Amino acid sequence: MIEHPGSHDKGFTLIELIIVIAIIGILAAIAVPQYSAYKTRAYNAAAIEDLKAAEAAQELYFTEHYTYCANTSTLIGATYMLFLSDGVRLTIDPMNTNTHGFLMRTRHQSGDVTYRLQGPGGRVVEE
Repeated sequence: MIEHPGSHDKGFTLIELIIVIAIIGILAAIAVPQYSAYKTRAYNAAAIEDLKAAEAAQELYFTEHYTYCANTSTLIGATYMLFLSDGVRLTIDPMNTNTHGFLMRTRHQSGDVTYRLQGPGGRVVEE
């Protein structure tokens, strides 16, 4: 801040304002992509957790029916304690679901990865 002799006006010069705006722009250019990547990772994590919860629901279903469930809507709800996160889509492959196992996939609508789990006892993998 420059003060001119004999003047009582105080303020910032144009150069100082331009430098501050440039610094804010640089920080925003770094922060915004990082925040976007953080959100995407969080959406993907929600899809993984819901897939693991669906595996537990499949095991509960199996203890009652001696086969795995091929219908997503049957598993969702209080009976098998499966509640999907907002934006997560769970699909069960009916051609690969029977008394021996199941194949399920999840993806969050704002995520960038589809996850697959072949059960029982499988692990979550990216497709």
